[in-house]
Amino acid sequence: MSNGTVFKDIADRYDRLNAILSLGQDQKWRNTVVSKLPHGTLLDLGAGTGAANPIFSPRSIVAIDPAIEMLEFNDAPSRVVSVGESLPFADETFDAVFSAYVFRNLDSVESTMEEIARVLKPGGMAGIVDLGRPSGAVTSKIHRAGTSVVLPLAGLSIGAREEYVYLHHTPDKHPPPEQLLAHTPLALVDTWRLGPMGFVWAALLQKPDDR
Repeated sequence: MSNGTVFKDIADRYDRLNAILSLGQDQKWRNTVVSKLPHGTLLDLGAGTGAANPIFSPRSIVAIDPAIEMLEFNDAPSRVVSVGESLPFADETFDAVFSAYVFRNLDSVESTMEEIARVLKPGGMAGIVDLGRPSGAVTSKIHRAGTSVVLPLAGLSIGAREEYVYLHHTPDKHPPPEQLLAHTPLALVDTWRLGPMGFVWAALLQKPDDR
């Protein structure tokens, strides 16, 4: 998850700009996933500044992120600096794992999913929400053209043009979630689309309970 450190220098502005770019819907999109996760102990993977913390209650939260600069703004009681590809936790530690707007920054989705499966308890669930391109060919082209203009300008407004030029390219990094998450140790329970033209995707997965 080393690419996640690309935003470390704008940690104090990151969530504010994301809220603007999502038309204030980013927390609502997170909650469509969090609301489907079990209570208990939850790992917030790529937690950043803790934007999702208000919607996690009553769960016990562990926040993990590769950028200490982000975690310094996070008020979670337990914060860990590490990457998704090598989680520093014992097997079967968590009831749930949540990750928002992180998977396009991972060095290895395969390794991260293996680690998520390892630290989940049997029957535990993982919820993911991230940005991608709309599924239709025409809407995908329109969206790509739009982000090529809007994101660099938005980044420039807060002195972070390079970071948001990078963000423009990341939705093209992976295939749709149905393909990206089809062959992992977890069972893919559901996927759905959010946002204008469906450029946000969400997925729910579960660890088999063989007990």
